Amino acid sequence: MSNPADISHLSRLTALLRAALAAPEGARRIAIALMSGFVCHTLFALAVLAMIGAMFFGMSESVGRVPWPWAVATNAALLVQFPLLHSLLLGRGRRWLMRLGRHGATLATTHYAIIASLQLLCLFALWTPSGVIWWRAQGAAFVVLCLAYASTWLLLIKASWDAGVEVQSGALGWLSLAADRAPRFPDMPQRGLFAIIRQPIYLSFALSLWTVPVWTPDQLAVASVLTAYCLLAPRFKEQRFTQIYGARFETYRARVPYILPRRPARSEPRS
Repeated sequence: MSNPADISHLSRLTALLRAALAAPEGARRIAIALMSGFVCHTLFALAVLAMIGAMFFGMSESVGRVPWPWAVATNAALLVQFPLLHSLLLGRGRRWLMRLGRHGATLATTHYAIIASLQLLCLFALWTPSGVIWWRAQGAAFVVLCLAYASTWLLLIKASWDAGVEVQSGALGWLSLAADRAPRFPDMPQRGLFAIIRQPIYLSFALSLWTVPVWTPDQLAVASVLTAYCLLAPRFKEQRFTQIYGARFETYRARVPYILPRRPARSEPRS
């Protein structure tokens, strides 16, 4: 039997697609929507592939070729630009996204996904490898780490689905524009992985950083900085959720742990 949460998510996404397919007239609006969707999902796919591939090889394979020692500054800039701009756009930068172009308010989630995808694509595709490899898994260790790495990405997909895949992928904006309606955001996520911890997306991504089969100084730098971001950034997100959902989010926060699952309470032995 299907999970009720999955049915709810699927029904909402299906309704959005149907509304876009039955779009009212407006050739220019529809063209902008389709072009925005194409750019968004193309960059999103490229960014994900770049992340998976670059980290699988411990950041030892990429197209970046900046001469040393200038590569140190370039890599550092690539690394810090993602958490800084990403956090800014989740906070005060949201107003800028809402005013970006004639349809900025409707396309805000799509524009956000485009910018985030560009950031990640630059980080993982343009990184200049140090050429130093500390450790490369072989044999059984390689198999185990490959399975663990794949599992973290499956966990990330599940967490994104539970959060509202149309928002996470940027589809909400362009599909809403095509349907000529205001974006309808999913409710505060509380089901699926969000019933276990409040930040499963950040945890899944952090786990992917540490389950790679190749370790280099490059991978350690990327894993350390982005893990720190995954631990700290959700605090700002939760401040926004408190403003939006009020006591409802406070009740959820009191019930569900932040980023690590709570150990089940031990039952008292019967006398």
